[in-house]
Amino acid sequence: MNVVVGVLALQGAFAAHSECLASIGIATKEVRTPVDLAAVDALMMPGGESSTMSQLLESSHLFDAISVRIAAGMSVFGTCAGMILLSTEILDGRSDQRSFGAIDISVRRNAFGRQVDSFEKTLATPAGDFNGVFIRAPRIERVGPGVEVLASFDDEPVFVRQGAVMACSFHPELAGDSRLHQFFVSTISTTEKV
Repeated sequence: MNVVVGVLALQGAFAAHSECLASIGIATKEVRTPVDLAAVDALMMPGGESSTMSQLLESSHLFDAISVRIAAGMSVFGTCAGMILLSTEILDGRSDQRSFGAIDISVRRNAFGRQVDSFEKTLATPAGDFNGVFIRAPRIERVGPGVEVLASFDDEPVFVRQGAVMACSFHPELAGDSRLHQFFVSTISTTEKV
């Protein structure tokens, strides 16, 4: 598939996502400006610090540009902080923190514990059993009726999809396994509504 996947590169673990995508032959572009965003077919939103990323999305003028592309049907995959930014509700966010409302979930930041509480868990996913790496991971506390749960951990959703938007609590880019990135690429539609 001849697509260019943008990797939001304002803060966080964006380089590892670019490496995963390159390992499966997918062209990538680091996205820092609206001009960068215009040159990509889909977008990865990495982990990092969600409130800082929210502020950087505003100051870089990317928040509105990404909102327009999501509304038009651009495929997006958010991991950890990226999932928080894509949610409809951040239960413990800062008062000035914005999210895209792109997937009908409510999330709580760092709910799986602090950095010292990081863990790995084998998850059954559409791409097969996958080693989920949970680092200061957010918890999905509510899933809307239009959201498909793609993987769970102890009966809690940790990987979800709604339309062209996918999100997970964990860090697939740190697993040494590119199958979830390949799964995302297989779902990319290059037809957006204008």
